[in-house]
Amino acid sequence: MRAVLRLALLQARRDRAVLAAWILGIAGLGYAAATAITTQFAADTERAALVAVAAASPAFLFLRGLPDGISFGAVTFFQGFSFTAVLAGLMGAFLVVRHTRADEDQGRFELVGSTGVTRSAPLQATLLLGTFAIVVLALAVAGGFIGAGLPVDGSFLAGAAVGAVGLLFVGTAALVAQVMPSARTASGTAAALVGAAYLLRGAGDALGTAELSTLQVTAAWPSLLSPIGWGQRVRPFTEADPLPLLVLAGAAVILGGAAVALRRGRDLGASYVAANESGPERARRGLVSLPGLAWRLQRGSLASWCFTAAVMGAVAGGLGPVVRDALAGNPALMELMGRLVPGEEAMVDLFTTAMLGIVGVLAAAAGIQAVLRLRAEEAEGRAEMLLAVPASRLRWLAGALAVAVITTTAVAAAAGAAAAAVLTVSQAGGSGAGTVFAAALAHVPAALVFPAVTVLVFALASRWSSAVGWGFLAVGLVLGQFGELLGLPVWMQDLSPFRHSSAMPAEAFDPAGAVLMAAIAIALAAAAGRLIRERDLAGY
Repeated sequence: MRAVLRLALLQARRDRAVLAAWILGIAGLGYAAATAITTQFAADTERAALVAVAAASPAFLFLRGLPDGISFGAVTFFQGFSFTAVLAGLMGAFLVVRHTRADEDQGRFELVGSTGVTRSAPLQATLLLGTFAIVVLALAVAGGFIGAGLPVDGSFLAGAAVGAVGLLFVGTAALVAQVMPSARTASGTAAALVGAAYLLRGAGDALGTAELSTLQVTAAWPSLLSPIGWGQRVRPFTEADPLPLLVLAGAAVILGGAAVALRRGRDLGASYVAANESGPERARRGLVSLPGLAWRLQRGSLASWCFTAAVMGAVAGGLGPVVRDALAGNPALMELMGRLVPGEEAMVDLFTTAMLGIVGVLAAAAGIQAVLRLRAEEAEGRAEMLLAVPASRLRWLAGALAVAVITTTAVAAAAGAAAAAVLTVSQAGGSGAGTVFAAALAHVPAALVFPAVTVLVFALASRWSSAVGWGFLAVGLVLGQFGELLGLPVWMQDLSPFRHSSAMPAEAFDPAGAVLMAAIAIALAAAAGRLIRERDLAGY
């Protein structure tokens, strides 16, 4: 046990800055949301109007969660829980993969294993650190809510709900790290599971039953398949129910125990899903160039991103008519929704628009991951071997950027094609297939800004590229989704590239915003190309 504790302390020392940023950022977002609700919606009538509009909009329910009354705490929890729970899940998942499969890939576990520790000690240390970090996060979120003036008991329960979701994904990521053959696939799988939890929760909430008399919405059964759906069932500021916390904590313990058992039965460097290491004796013609190599290395990731986007697009197309029919069965809700968005076709378009907005975030994330392949090659020493041949750094950078552009565009196109196909087959109404496909592609220019910023930071100081790239995506998402709620000035909201994407098909296409975002992305990429020739390669 002493060895496990020492390893956990060593891991905590390595992650102290990253964990502090995650925890302070998530808690700060909760505090800002609670403060915005208490100041901008101080009157009961204002909060009642906000909740009524949300209850009448399946797109709003999909994105935010379940309304549960009009108290300050209830409205704050409804507006922010789903997003903070996703962040908590990602924090826990990335922490675990970073200190398990990633350390194993980079040879650190061999050094640890040469001492007198057991085979599963590093994993146990990571689970201990992950649990501690999630507990601190839960307390920080609760402290932010209390500091904003929300009830103490409800604030602690709300923080515990966020922490319980994060804890479950700590156990999930530990299990995934044993099964997957590399840190990259483990991180991608864990992040995909967090995204799936958000989608299932969103589907259950969008299909929920609204009670306008009490301004509450009861989720449908798909929400039960999501840990985030279980977390919001705590209802900390109304009829508090701690039982879902026990369900999530129990599931986390089971997953963590299973991960430890698998680790004890697995050799170092092995995995339960075997990596495909077979290949031809000679490389194909396309692999003799740096762009060809970049494409070969990342085509698997591209396929995974496109599959995820296609699933999301199919959900957008499939849920649109279902939500419309559900509204038709509730005359009071249908009347309210009709005043907000006249016409059944407009309802379908509104839901499709909200879903394709999420696709824009997914496309940006795919582009960032494609660019960060450069950082991995440099840190692990492969860049030196690649550039030892007659090939310029600019071609090396350009190859990764080309894959990032292809990936970003393909992800948006896959989602748009799937949504258009499902809407056409279901004859749900709304905009035509061509418009829906164009609506997905309308998010590409803004999404390309994120990999462009990431590659610029890589050219300046590669060690900061990952933190800045993902951090910029998080900031852009917060400004784009919560800027108005937080009462931020318009100029600050406009710093998010997502604010300049056309909300098609609910709105008309804005060519000015698309041209501006494309020009910024090109300028940033050009600056990165110039700067990469002026710095030395570094492994750290």
